[in-house]
Amino acid sequence: MLHVSSGNLYGGIEVFLRTVALADTARRHEFALCFEGRIASELRAAGARVHLLGAVKVSRPWSVWNARRELMRLLKHEGSAAVVCHAAWPQALFGPVARSAGVPLIFYQHDALQGAHWLERWARVTEPDLALSNSRYSAATLPNVYPRAPHRVRYPPLAATAEPLSVAARASLRAELGAGDEDVVIVQASRMQEWKGQRLLLESLGHLRDVPRWRAWVIGGAQRPEEEAYLDSLRARAEALGLGARVRFLGQRADVPRLLRAAEVHCQPNTGPEPFGLAFVEALQAGLPVVTTALGGPLEIVDGSCGVLVPPDAEALAGALRRLIGDVALRETLGRAGPARAQALCEPAAFLSALEGDVASLRGASR
Repeated sequence: MLHVSSGNLYGGIEVFLRTVALADTARRHEFALCFEGRIASELRAAGARVHLLGAVKVSRPWSVWNARRELMRLLKHEGSAAVVCHAAWPQALFGPVARSAGVPLIFYQHDALQGAHWLERWARVTEPDLALSNSRYSAATLPNVYPRAPHRVRYPPLAATAEPLSVAARASLRAELGAGDEDVVIVQASRMQEWKGQRLLLESLGHLRDVPRWRAWVIGGAQRPEEEAYLDSLRARAEALGLGARVRFLGQRADVPRLLRAAEVHCQPNTGPEPFGLAFVEALQAGLPVVTTALGGPLEIVDGSCGVLVPPDAEALAGALRRLIGDVALRETLGRAGPARAQALCEPAAFLSALEGDVASLRGASR
């Protein structure tokens, strides 16, 4: 099975691909990327086979043609049970190649689809044999691009995070990042995009200046120029709110599981609907109570057993955080429910088994 993605950014899609590679002990899954980068290195480190199709810019048609030729060569000479295109960009560029090669084509829907963006209109040209949606919320938007494609909801897989930190290691990591033993650390780990709610988190923390013994870690680096500008504005806002000494911007990190296990609360207050939200599942795996806004896919992840849902409002969010900061028993109760909830949603072996069944059904239908 060949998974096709861009490879030049790092976010939920890349965590998905890495999880597949780590869980695929039989080596049935291979990966085709256009760009060398962090995810290519992680896939190789997991023992996966990575094929580079060549850097692509849509504004340079010859780069698209060259990458398509390379994929066609790969499919003819290597063979694949199916091609899985992750999101609209690879579906638009490479879906026609899978179709021409006669290989079953699966579109994995990572995002809500509106059908108006030029990339989605381009992807619409090649309908997949099967669409797999990462949540019921996302699936409800699939008809905007593929109204006739058969589809199923398959929550994305996520490998279990690292074992708990030792007391000494946890204390050392927290001290390195400015948190003492008695501090309640609130952590957000996500792409540096405004709808992910970093600004709303800061505004809510501004309401908690009078509350002692909390710190906040904001994890995630800027990967595009507009994200650099957004990050600069967040730093300025933290200073303006008087939070400079209590909020740390940690940038892009490869040790997110360790950082989560060194914190007490996970908070990602999206201001727009999240298609799914692997970051929430990572936090649940780490035994953290999750605080988020009641929008989109997280409604399928977080409930009253493991977290708190609030409207996208700074005062409401501050109230939820204030309660968790002051109530260690509540934090522990919600945190204990997290790992089982995460496993029920995103256990990798269950996902891979279901995906193999999906592919088998497509190949059986083609006979």
